Amino acid sequence: MKETPEEIAALQDLLDRSHAKSTEHLRSIISDDRRLTADDIVALLTGMKVISVATVTAEGHPRISAMDGHFLHGTWSFSTSGTAAKARHMRARPDVSVAHVDNEELAVFSHGRVEELQPTDHDYDETLGHWTAHYGSSPLDWGPSIVLYRYRPHWMVGYAWKRSELLAQRGLAP
Repeated sequence: MKETPEEIAALQDLLDRSHAKSTEHLRSIISDDRRLTADDIVALLTGMKVISVATVTAEGHPRISAMDGHFLHGTWSFSTSGTAAKARHMRARPDVSVAHVDNEELAVFSHGRVEELQPTDHDYDETLGHWTAHYGSSPLDWGPSIVLYRYRPHWMVGYAWKRSELLAQRGLAP
């Protein structure tokens, strides 16, 4: 958990706005007792999580890939080879959807845009350092053209089937 109080407040605002403008059907599933708060999400999404990232081809065909995701400062970071099809898709069409689903226990769904992290970005060193510490080697050493991404969601909801039980099982206070 590297989130500042301001980042947690911004994430909570995003979650609240997203839930409020969701369809009646989605709100009936993600009822108040199943909604994850920003505090819940940052506590539950520590370490590496498998995320599904949906991109679109030039012809408008959807593509989905499983990737390693790290939730830092209230959003996802992830990486892939710059030669991967998904990297080409994200360069040309940076609007993507990202989901993390942990069985029926919890899910976080979002829509937003990706940005390639650049060495001059304020969060580049911290993000690269986090990834390097987690894996024991720098992702930049994994291949000739590895790209790190920062995700900027504009819509996000968090869901837990049995929120109180899930938080208790994972040692978190509801």
